[in-house]
Amino acid sequence: MFTPEGSPISQFESAADAVITGDLATLDRFLIENPELVRARSTRAHGATLLHYVAANGVEEDRQKTPPNAEEIARALLDAGAEADALAWMYGGQHTTMSMLVSSCHPAAAGVQVALVEILLDFGAAAEGRGSGDWVSPLMTALAFGYGDAAETLARRGARVDTLAAAAGLGRLADVRQLLATAASEERHRALALAAQHGHAEIVRLLLDAGEDANRYNPKHYHGHATPLHEAVWHGREAVVRLLVERGARLDIRDAMYHATPLGWAEYGGRTEIARYLREREQA
Repeated sequence: MFTPEGSPISQFESAADAVITGDLATLDRFLIENPELVRARSTRAHGATLLHYVAANGVEEDRQKTPPNAEEIARALLDAGAEADALAWMYGGQHTTMSMLVSSCHPAAAGVQVALVEILLDFGAAAEGRGSGDWVSPLMTALAFGYGDAAETLARRGARVDTLAAAAGLGRLADVRQLLATAASEERHRALALAAQHGHAEIVRLLLDAGEDANRYNPKHYHGHATPLHEAVWHGREAVVRLLVERGARLDIRDAMYHATPLGWAEYGGRTEIARYLREREQA
């Protein structure tokens, strides 16, 4: 689509490029020349604001990038008046920058995800989240995508930890003991998936003692294509792997996406010690 130079669309697109490349000087100039740009929306289907591009998720694939100075970029936008909890259409729902941030590998790999969470919260982003769809809760989103540090930060800054799954994912054993008795079946299912993924062996043991099935596929949106053993293997949670196997987790179950056993996941992911252990158990 042709967009004349200097048009509102062209200005937004150029500013988005400055965000993802970390060109702070150019972004500052754009925001001074056109203060309304900070509240403008992309004309693409997602309707993202410039702040959404900081999350490097839910926008155009080639713009899902995190520059080293992403914290400065975020602060510049928020100082200029960006709405911290603006919603955009992404992944079948309406989502904030926060929920996209805590499910994004790019800021995590760049080492700035937690700092960006703190900045958004400092500027009024809701720790409990806003919007609609599958990824409204920043805390549960961070846990589901494996970003424990981001989840811990959200909990410390006010996100409620009042469900069994949240407590299990965060490794809060005392809270799990308190919540387990009244938790519904689906909540227990989520709790086992998250406890295994995040390596909380004592919580996994407690859930197994309460009757949870180590051989059931995880629930939808919590790596539902795999079992708790697959996820524990992938994340290198050796203590959980051993516990699950000792408690009857089958070694021959294949995940529904790649059709691989837990051993296959261990070999593919270079989890050498876990792979050795699983081979020994298969041969026993």
